[in-house]
Amino acid sequence: MCIRDSPNTQIALKYFGSTLVKTAPLIMCSLSILFAYKVGLFNIGAAGQYAFGAGMAIYAALAWQLPWWVCLLIATAAGAALGTVSGVLKSYCNVNEVISGIMLNWITLYAMNDLLTNVKETASPYTMHIGSVSPESLMPTLGLDALFSNNQYVTISIPIAMLVAVIVYIVMEKTKFGYELKACGFNKDAAKYAGINEKRNVVLSMTIAGALAGIGAGL
Repeated sequence: MCIRDSPNTQIALKYFGSTLVKTAPLIMCSLSILFAYKVGLFNIGAAGQYAFGAGMAIYAALAWQLPWWVCLLIATAAGAALGTVSGVLKSYCNVNEVISGIMLNWITLYAMNDLLTNVKETASPYTMHIGSVSPESLMPTLGLDALFSNNQYVTISIPIAMLVAVIVYIVMEKTKFGYELKACGFNKDAAKYAGINEKRNVVLSMTIAGALAGIGAGL
């Protein structure tokens, strides 16, 4: 019998697949915080952006039966919108992003709890099961589940998270836009003197950071 086919190996592969599933959103939330940090910001609002993205994705799946990729885009847009709010408050109202992020975290949490009551099961406090209401809203596995002992939770979220991480690296290290963001993080006054629009970059960085958290929620 092949080692891969042994019961212990099969169980280990299944649990490893479950670990990877939980790793994908953690990677995205880590990227969200790191992206903002590169511009000298602390995106403590990643939790709210994640909750907003998750809530909107679940609602889109259960209420509108939208395909998985549309739900993912909605989650991304939701996180980006919340990040933009913190960025605008920081740039134009001089509101610390930590304060606005904490406040928005709680506002978003209660708002999503209220929204998802519209798609909950009648006999339980939980939402309806996406697989029974809208199977097309579930992420495809593309055969990845077979690599981890047919773990049904292993989907393309893992390669998507890895791809986004590579894209973020390229943007930050190989593009003019990434250079300007990092310049603002090192010294905003010097960046402004060099002709870089620091207010725009703060808003954009928070928007992108929110989008990354939203992608994590969608995954």
